[in-house]
Amino acid sequence: MTSTATRTGIVHLSERTPQISGADIVASLVPPPQFADATFESYRADAAYPSQQEAKDTLMAFCGVGAPAARGGLFRRAKKAPEMKPGVYLDGGFGVGKTHLLASVYHALPARRKYFGSFIEYTALVGALGYQNTVALFRGADLLCIDEFELDDPGDTMVMTRLLGELVASGTRLAATSNTPPNALGEGRFAAQDFLREIHAMSASFQTLRIDGTDYRHRALDGHAAVLAPAEYERTVTDAATTGLVSDDDFSTLVTHLASVHPSRYIRLIEGLSLVGLRDVAPLTDQSAALRFVAFIDRVYDAQLPIRATGATLDLVFPEEMLAGGYRKKYLRAISRLVASTLD
Repeated sequence: MTSTATRTGIVHLSERTPQISGADIVASLVPPPQFADATFESYRADAAYPSQQEAKDTLMAFCGVGAPAARGGLFRRAKKAPEMKPGVYLDGGFGVGKTHLLASVYHALPARRKYFGSFIEYTALVGALGYQNTVALFRGADLLCIDEFELDDPGDTMVMTRLLGELVASGTRLAATSNTPPNALGEGRFAAQDFLREIHAMSASFQTLRIDGTDYRHRALDGHAAVLAPAEYERTVTDAATTGLVSDDDFSTLVTHLASVHPSRYIRLIEGLSLVGLRDVAPLTDQSAALRFVAFIDRVYDAQLPIRATGATLDLVFPEEMLAGGYRKKYLRAISRLVASTLD
């Protein structure tokens, strides 16, 4: 039996220019590593928020798993299970387990062809293959799971709505979560009405499941991301590079480089890494750069990569004026993930 040697050393992400093909994107349409084994059983519904258990029960029925309906007596018919719509939409704040439940649907539904991806991965696939080729690729699929359906890009939303409409008409079932649109202020705001309005042509195909609760990472938001002194950072990166592949970049240089890489390629940007190193972190001043950084951190978090950094603490990279704006929810989710990644 041959084993693949682990790559070691230090690389600079600002020097990487990854490419990704349609076939690569399709092959990656599975739940991220931390949800590779997600199940309904491992989802811990908070008793303080009954909607969590209710959503779990409904999704299990959607997948056809769980306890069968109670049978009637000798001359009674068994109670018929309620008819499910072809799509389910999980509506809730961040950190309440929407992605865990979405991955549980993916794993539990007995299907020959099923796909799990973020909204940006599906739109990138349309860009890589063209709309008609993408429809042909997914036609006949049993299930599409769409995580973080973006409501702040009207063009992409229209493309996805049209795509999903064609697939539902051919028998595909859908499960989705979404981000809030630009004008949705406050991290506790639910987005169901915004979602249904934006996909109005398909809204009747979705059953909305509201999931209340608090962010399971909220404890991290009460503190700060870990920051290292320059000498400690050097030792940490050097030591980590002896056993794995480590990135080492100036923060502002990396942020600038992200503008030249399509977000669908960020997963390839960090491919093979065991740790991400950032020097001289400083608050962001440009909203577009901040949103790209959020997308980058989403991929780093999905890959379960620890982050080590110098300079300002990473939870302070989004200034107050950004946190007070329409993308507040995205920034708070990123802060939560940044804190957790520096404490790993």
